[in-house]
Amino acid sequence: MKFSKRSFYTFVCLQVFLFFSINLGCLQAGASGRETDKLALLKFKQGITSDPHGIFNSWNDSLHFCHWTGITCGRSHQRVTSLVLEGQNLFGSVSPYIGNLSFLRLINLQNNSLRGEIPQQLGKLFRLQKFFVNNNSLNGTIPLNLTRCFQLNTIYLQWNNLAGKIPEELGSLPKLEKLGLCNNHLTGEIPPSLGNLSSLTTFSATFNDLEGSIPNEMGRLKSLNSFAVGVNRLSGIIPPSLFNITSLSSLVFTANQLSGSLPDNIFFTLPNLQAFLVGGNYLSGPIPNSLSNASQLQLVDMGKNKFVGQVPTNLGNLQSILQLRFGFNNLGSNSSNDLLFLTSLTNCSNLQIFSIPRNNFAGVLPDSVANFSTGLIRLYMGGNEITGIIPVAMENLVNLIDLQFEENLFTGFIPSQFGKLQKLQSLFLRYNQLSGQIPSSIGNLTQLSRVLMSGNKLEGSIPSSIRNCQHLYAVHIAENRLSGELPEEVLGLTSLSKILNLSFNSFTGHLPTEVGKLKNVNTLDISENNLSGEIPETIGGCLSLEYLYMQGNFFQGTIPSSLASLKGLQYLDLSRNNLSGQIPKDLQEIPYLNT
Repeated sequence: MKFSKRSFYTFVCLQVFLFFSINLGCLQAGASGRETDKLALLKFKQGITSDPHGIFNSWNDSLHFCHWTGITCGRSHQRVTSLVLEGQNLFGSVSPYIGNLSFLRLINLQNNSLRGEIPQQLGKLFRLQKFFVNNNSLNGTIPLNLTRCFQLNTIYLQWNNLAGKIPEELGSLPKLEKLGLCNNHLTGEIPPSLGNLSSLTTFSATFNDLEGSIPNEMGRLKSLNSFAVGVNRLSGIIPPSLFNITSLSSLVFTANQLSGSLPDNIFFTLPNLQAFLVGGNYLSGPIPNSLSNASQLQLVDMGKNKFVGQVPTNLGNLQSILQLRFGFNNLGSNSSNDLLFLTSLTNCSNLQIFSIPRNNFAGVLPDSVANFSTGLIRLYMGGNEITGIIPVAMENLVNLIDLQFEENLFTGFIPSQFGKLQKLQSLFLRYNQLSGQIPSSIGNLTQLSRVLMSGNKLEGSIPSSIRNCQHLYAVHIAENRLSGELPEEVLGLTSLSKILNLSFNSFTGHLPTEVGKLKNVNTLDISENNLSGEIPETIGGCLSLEYLYMQGNFFQGTIPSSLASLKGLQYLDLSRNNLSGQIPKDLQEIPYLNT
């Protein structure tokens, strides 16, 4: 086909016109889109009522919006692709105009103080991949329109005030990998549709009000790494299908109403498990013998259930274990073999917390407990029937912070070697059959905050070295055979804020005037001793006293008028003494007064 000269020029002009028309339209569309983005950002700024760090100072016309703080744009189209304002302590709400940022792939507004509801307009963001609004004060429900964002792989909504149900439609997000919903007020059941999320690696919904059973469909999530639904109201059994997901590293079912027993072979199929937390449920049956097979385990909590039988004796295979909790069950059989498993734990060189209180363990505490990891910081064995003496070699556990052996059948002396445990903060030995004196080495425990030694057969006086324990806030040494005068060193411990209980002993002499130094103590109990003389007026210096027990002594004279100045006093018992005179009028208004 041949063109005339005129036709040729007409054709070229038409092509040039079409070229510029099309590109001009694209340019206009691009300009329009960028203007939409800018306006949406300014609307977002308007929704923020407080910007303490001045983040929005750069959000003005003197700077292109792609260079505003927290904004990232695509290089070619200059459209907003990410909005990151994490941890800026922003107050205000999330503007619905955020839905106009149609190129957004990332929204990160976590760790602020945002309020109000999450806008439904988010459903317009078809390119959105990651959505972080955790650690705010957002309320309302999880927006149903969010389930239209089919590119989403991460949704973090935890630590807000969201209510309502988990939308079933979340199960239609094919690329979702992480779903964080914990610490809200979500109700209803876990939707079985979540079992369709074949890419899901993390599901966290702890600290909500979820109920019903855990769907069997969750066992289809073969990529699952972490499944956490603790502190809800879930019931029924733990689906056995979950125990076949070999990729799992964390299972958290703590504080629900789950029942049933654990399959004995459960840990053979969970080789990568690092945390197994089922404490605070109604689980029963024995502890699975396969427990030691999960060699990557770091955290195990089976406490506060109904487990029975003996603890497996091969737990020494748990080389990575940090915390092992079996307390508040029905483990053991009140036999001498109950504690045989302890020796194997000496191989657990990383163990920091070991807890077996309130079970049926009996028998002698083996000396091998002194060979536990020197990294052990908490050792809880109270509320059993453990016998024998406390091993002196426990002095090796130099990093102990809490030692709780209360309510057992221990005999013998309190080892003076405990003075080497200089990081100790809590020492619970109450209600055993310990005898002898309180060792003066207790004064070496300068970090000590709580001492519970009531209900033993301790004799002598409280060592004066206790004055070195300047962090003590609670002292219980009642129901023993202590004698002599009340040590001024104890009454001079101004750190005592909770209780000083020296009742049911054989202390004699006067109540020292130093009692007035207990300005912060809430409860003072010196009842049922052999104290005499007058009650010093300085007792009015105990400004925080609410409960004062002085009955069953030989106090004489009148009731100190200074007691009337203790405005917080709720309970005063002065009965069975030799007091005389009138009760001060102001004291007669105390809720409980027994003279």
